[in-house]
Amino acid sequence: MDPIIYPIGEYIEQPFSSEELRKRLIDIRFLSNHVENAITNLDEHQLDTSYREGGWTVKQVIHHLADSHMNAYIRCKLALTENNPIIKPYDQDAWAETIENKNLPVNVSITLLHALHLKWYELFSNLKPVEWERTIMHPEYNRQMSLWYILGLYAWHSKHHVAQIQGLRDRKRW
Repeated sequence: MDPIIYPIGEYIEQPFSSEELRKRLIDIRFLSNHVENAITNLDEHQLDTSYREGGWTVKQVIHHLADSHMNAYIRCKLALTENNPIIKPYDQDAWAETIENKNLPVNVSITLLHALHLKWYELFSNLKPVEWERTIMHPEYNRQMSLWYILGLYAWHSKHHVAQIQGLRDRKRW
């Protein structure tokens, strides 16, 4: 596994526990702070630098986090309000290339992430034990995903992309 692509490793499912829930909730709650810390003092040239050869720029990674997490939040709401809904996949690479992601500064997506993750944290913090078992059906992977799985995946996803940005900062001598 390439440590530049997967600086914290791939996502590994974990069984439900109070301690694991606490850790995941902290990751969700503080993503926007971690992104802000990772890009502190980076200029436009640095934000437009790819974290790896052929990969997204730092700016695209940050906008991707907002796009991806908005989709995931909505999927969680669907899981809570419908019976195993089939969700709509999207082309994340195409989304990374859309015009607003090129034109808008990263602080727009960081602000969005801040508000979104407050809502997500509040939602997840108040789920009843049985609600963690509610699912969505992801047709691209032909798999049911529980809310517990989604929480873990997006807690990991948050740390994964922040670590990519931090890895670039550590490797790059601007």
